[in-house]
Amino acid sequence: MNIQPKTILHNVLQAWNREAGNWGAQKLSSLYTDDALFFGGRPGHSVGAAEITAYFDSYHGVIISAHLKLVEQHVLMINEDCIMAQGFGEFDFVLSGNKSTHSRLRTTLVICRDKDDWKIRAHHFSTIPEAPPLGD
Repeated sequence: MNIQPKTILHNVLQAWNREAGNWGAQKLSSLYTDDALFFGGRPGHSVGAAEITAYFDSYHGVIISAHLKLVEQHVLMINEDCIMAQGFGEFDFVLSGNKSTHSRLRTTLVICRDKDDWKIRAHHFSTIPEAPPLGD
């Protein structure tokens, strides 16, 4: 069975949106490998399943639901069991108090076969700099 890299990315994104639609740390972290690396919207680097679960749980009571649309993605097949995608993510959040927000971030995902499923092994999302970080 030869699955195309963009199909893999699409399927993982659908799973992420399904789990983020009713925010829950355990459901979201189940989409990541046990040894995954994670840079999200908070300071710090989360390494491994327990830290990624704690990261998602840090938004408990803040984020009610989220939806992510990946745009302008460039997808590479690293090998038959691993892809990398890089581009931009359009996030729509519903926050407590029924407040809605929208964010556009840079995205990099490494997605690898994990037994019979595809999971995120590396996740790095960051804001888009206003200018190159060259200092004064």
